[in-house]
Amino acid sequence: MTEMVDINVIIDEKYIEPKVDIYTRSETGQVEAIITAIEDAGRHAYPPVSVVKDGTLSYISQRDIYRIHTEGREVILDTADRSYIVKGSITRYENVLDSERFFRISQSEIINLYKVDAFDFSIKGTASVTFDNAAVSWVSRRTIRPLRDKLKKSFGSDK
Repeated sequence: MTEMVDINVIIDEKYIEPKVDIYTRSETGQVEAIITAIEDAGRHAYPPVSVVKDGTLSYISQRDIYRIHTEGREVILDTADRSYIVKGSITRYENVLDSERFFRISQSEIINLYKVDAFDFSIKGTASVTFDNAAVSWVSRRTIRPLRDKLKKSFGSDK
């Protein structure tokens, strides 16, 4: 096996985010190094979010976050299967998270647009958000128009 890696870059407007496929005969140290380098490149622009659960500090990749919202005075970060109480305000997270991926749907909630299964705009004056893990959120009235604009810009949606 050579030290060189054959790389093809294909520009295609249908991809919103870069997609990487690795073709190899077997998983080697070189393949692991490539995967690590690609993951690290993404972390520099949008670092993982630190969370504490049962006294253990962990880091959650932004792509694994479904939503960040407030419940009472606590800020909660939800993933597909867990919820974490996090430090800081919603505004702090709004400033740190990838603005292409995340959108603030209300004063108390930011959602990951890439984890949404459906938006329902049929209810006059509001909209519901159904995530791919079946959780549901509601969009505030004042953010419906900006959300529609964002969806048109990001995903080419007609809604």
